[in-house]
Amino acid sequence: MTDIAAQTQTALTRIVAERQTKARVPGVVGAVARAGSLAWSTGVGSADLEVAGAPPTADSQFLIASQSKTLTAVAIMALRDEGKLNLDDTVEQLIKESKHAGITVRQMLSHASGMQREPVGDVWDLMKFPDREELVAGWNDAERIGKPHHRFHYSNLVFSMLGEIVARVDGRPWYDAIKARILDPLEMRRTTVGMDGGPAATGYYVPPFSDVPVKEEYFDIGSMDACGGLASTAEDLAKWAMFVADPVDEVLSKDTLDEMCQVQIMADVDRWQLAFGLGFMLLRRGDRVFVGHDGGMPGHITSTFVHRPSGTAGIALQNSTSAGAPGLLATDLIIKVLEEDPLPYQPWVPGTPVPPELEGVLGTWFTEGSPFVFSVKNGTLQAKSPAAAEHLAPAVFERVSADVYRTVSGRETGELLRITRDPNGTPTKLHWATYLCTRDPLAFGEHLR
Repeated sequence: MTDIAAQTQTALTRIVAERQTKARVPGVVGAVARAGSLAWSTGVGSADLEVAGAPPTADSQFLIASQSKTLTAVAIMALRDEGKLNLDDTVEQLIKESKHAGITVRQMLSHASGMQREPVGDVWDLMKFPDREELVAGWNDAERIGKPHHRFHYSNLVFSMLGEIVARVDGRPWYDAIKARILDPLEMRRTTVGMDGGPAATGYYVPPFSDVPVKEEYFDIGSMDACGGLASTAEDLAKWAMFVADPVDEVLSKDTLDEMCQVQIMADVDRWQLAFGLGFMLLRRGDRVFVGHDGGMPGHITSTFVHRPSGTAGIALQNSTSAGAPGLLATDLIIKVLEEDPLPYQPWVPGTPVPPELEGVLGTWFTEGSPFVFSVKNGTLQAKSPAAAEHLAPAVFERVSADVYRTVSGRETGELLRITRDPNGTPTKLHWATYLCTRDPLAFGEHLR
C-alpha cells in the first residue's frame, strides 16, 4: 500500500466509524486508492451479524449494483473506438426489434433519452426480472415519458438495453464481454455477477423504529445485470478507480475516458452539484469534481468516486439497504486525504530543447486587448493567459505543417494557430482561432490604420 500518514489514517477510520454508528449500518468498508493502487482501507462493524467481531475487509464482496453501469459504459465506448458502433446510432439500428425510434446511444449513456426508469412489470415489487428476450419485448411496451435531452431521468431499463447492445455488437454475453475487455486486463478477479462464494458481506435492512436488522434476500436480476448485477471488493474497485484516474490503452484510451467525463446533462439543475457524463456521475463538492457512481441493491449501498486531477479515489461499501448516501462517504475520504496528506509535488526537471521554429514565438502576445504567454514545455508549444485561474490548463498545440499548429487541448481546442513572419523569418503576428495576436496591445482594427 502507498503510505498515508498515521494521523490521516486515524482520521479516515474515524469518518468510517462515525458513518457506521450514525447510519446504523451493520458493516462498512472504507478505502482510499492513489498512485495506482489501494493505499488504505478499514472495516467497521460486522460482515455477517451471525459472526460477532468480524468486520468486513477490503477482500469482502458487496453488491455494487449501479456501479456496474460504468463498466457497461466503458465497453460501449471501446466498441465505438473500434468502429463497431457510433454514439449517434439509434437503438433500432443496433437492436432491430426496437419500436422506439430515434433514441441514440449517447442519450442512453447520459440518462437523457426520456425513457421510463424501470422495465415493465413492477420488477421491484414482484422481484421477477426479465431475461434478454423479455427485456427487449418489454422495452417496446415501455413508455417514453420525456423528450430527449429535455431533462435528466435516470433509467435502469436503458442501461439494461445498453448491455444488450454490448452483447449483440460484441458477439458474446454482456458479462463475458466486460470480463474479457475490462476485468481480466485490470486483474479484477473478484468482480462477478452475484457473489462468487468467497468472503462477502451479508446484506441487511435496518428498520427505522427498531435496532433489529432483517436479512435481505439476494435476487438474480437477469438481463438487468448490465445496469446493476455486479458484486466486487474494495481491492478490485481500487483497481477500477485507478484505471478511471489513469486509463490503460488495452481497455480504453485516455482521450475516450476524458470524453466520458464531460458533462452531457445536469442532474441537479438547482445547484449544479451533480451531472452525468457518458455513464459516469460527476459530483461537485466545493471546487472539486469527482467522477464515479453510486450503487444500491437490497442489503448493499456502495460508491466509488475518483478525483482524477490528483489520481485519488474513495470507496464506500455498506451492507444495509437503509444506509446513507455512499457518494458522500467516498468523497469525504478523498477530501480528507487531499487536505491532510496529499502526495508530494514531483520535482521539476529540465525539458527538451526548444524547436528552432518556435524560438521567435515565445513570450507575450496580445489578442482582444489581453495578454497570452506562449511558452514551450518539453518541446511542445502552449499558451495561457496570466489572468487565468491556476487550475486551468494551458492551451496545447500540435504542429500540422510549417507555421501551422492545431490546438489539441485547453482553450480553443480544435482551432488552428497560424504564424506570420517577416522576410527575415521573425514572427510578426499570430492568428489563433482567426483572432489576431500581436506583440503590442492594439485595439481591434488598429493594425489596419
